[in-house]
Amino acid sequence: MKKSAIFIVGTLSLAASSAFAQQAMQGVKAIDQDVSNGIVSADTVMAAKNGWLVIHRTDAAMKPGPVVGHAPIRAGTTNDVAAILTEDVKPGDMLMLMVHAEDGGMKKGVFEYTLGAKEDGPVRVDDKLVMTMIKAQ
Repeated sequence: MKKSAIFIVGTLSLAASSAFAQQAMQGVKAIDQDVSNGIVSADTVMAAKNGWLVIHRTDAAMKPGPVVGHAPIRAGTTNDVAAILTEDVKPGDMLMLMVHAEDGGMKKGVFEYTLGAKEDGPVRVDDKLVMTMIKAQ
């Protein structure tokens, strides 16, 4: 009986540390880039679960603005994630590449977020958005 209890506690401890590691390893890596082809790319996206790489307009205040593109992402690490822009972006425009969840919407696999909504909303780790900022070239 003691061996079973130890195994269960060990399994729960391992699952908790694995979940913590997934949360801590979320992020977006991207560099300033030419967007004249209508695409914004992230070099690497790390996410705890399936969701979206969302491209927001932003400025020096670093507040997420309107969404100008998005692409689906898988749980784990994905390299070279390309999001098609839905609006014109000019050289010098600042963009925020942010991880959003696939949660709370009416349809699975359909990006349903609008600015300020809860459906498919932004992912936070330690109350910080999982994102990076770039400048369009």
